[in-house]
Amino acid sequence: MSERAATVRGRPIPKARVDSFLRTVPATPSRGARRYDEHDEALSARAERQRRRWATQVVVADELARRACEERGLAPPPEASPTGILAIAGTDVADLGSIIAAALAHSPAARLLLAELEKRQEVPETAVRDYYDRNRDRFLTPDALRRGVDPFGRPAPDDFLPYGKVREGIERDLRKAAGRRAFFDWFDQARASVVYAAGHEHPGDPGHQDHEHRH
Repeated sequence: MSERAATVRGRPIPKARVDSFLRTVPATPSRGARRYDEHDEALSARAERQRRRWATQVVVADELARRACEERGLAPPPEASPTGILAIAGTDVADLGSIIAAALAHSPAARLLLAELEKRQEVPETAVRDYYDRNRDRFLTPDALRRGVDPFGRPAPDDFLPYGKVREGIERDLRKAAGRRAFFDWFDQARASVVYAAGHEHPGDPGHQDHEHRH
């Protein structure tokens, strides 16, 4: 039986590396004291298979990010050290998807690569100004908020924070969003050539019976 979970550019990713990461992720929640029947057992087994496939994606992302950092001449970050329970913010899962959120929480290389991609994004002044003009409700002054001013009604000009005061924050947020999109694009392209062992395919790969699009 093969001891690899996947192969990245000819280099095998050992199953032991996936197992090590899995130990940092809470297992499938218990169903409590109610009767545990064969249907539950089948569902639990399916969930564990999908959990392993998901974990393989996270480990592959770490390996790919390490390669990408090396290729870009970035200082090699320390190896991901799976100790303790992995902490992943729920907002990150909602914004990034669970695989990317977990990869960024787990992998110093992934975080370094994301920071590099974000740094390289150019945000035109026109984009910053356009965001300010189209999202005025986000820039009401504290006093206007207390008074319940309707930003889409007839607010006074001084009900809004001046553009010069919020411009830097808008640019930072837009650069962050652009960096994340660049990271998504990089990951989709980088993992296209990865070869997975049976039982370690992507959770949404229709080639296996447990596939699902929600991951």
